[in-house]
Amino acid sequence: QVQLVESGGGLVQAGGSLRLSCVASRSIADTYAVGWYRQAPGKQRELVASIGSLGRITYADAVEGRFSISRDNGQRALFLQMDSLESEDTAVYYCNADPRGFATGSGVWGQGTLVIVTP
Repeated sequence: QVQLVESGGGLVQAGGSLRLSCVASRSIADTYAVGWYRQAPGKQRELVASIGSLGRITYADAVEGRFSISRDNGQRALFLQMDSLESEDTAVYYCNADPRGFATGSGVWGQGTLVIVTP
């Protein structure tokens, strides 16, 4: 089973930027969807952005226009560029690979990387 490792989290002031990376232990099949989820303290895990098996990109309304998801051509890395960060973006961010081809909240997860946005 593929393993996912996230990096790039940290402490940033509101209005700043961070770029998260997720590296897979091997190439992820084109039939998988890949994406980023986040879980804030006391809240459920939620989808942030995803790339479906047909290449369709979706974003949560809360991050539309501020975040950008991308992947490398070798299918082993996934990125999340986060701009204009807000305190509400504070959360643990998880990388996901979903064998169902679209974001369902199932599949393989990374261990998470913490993002803290200060006022």
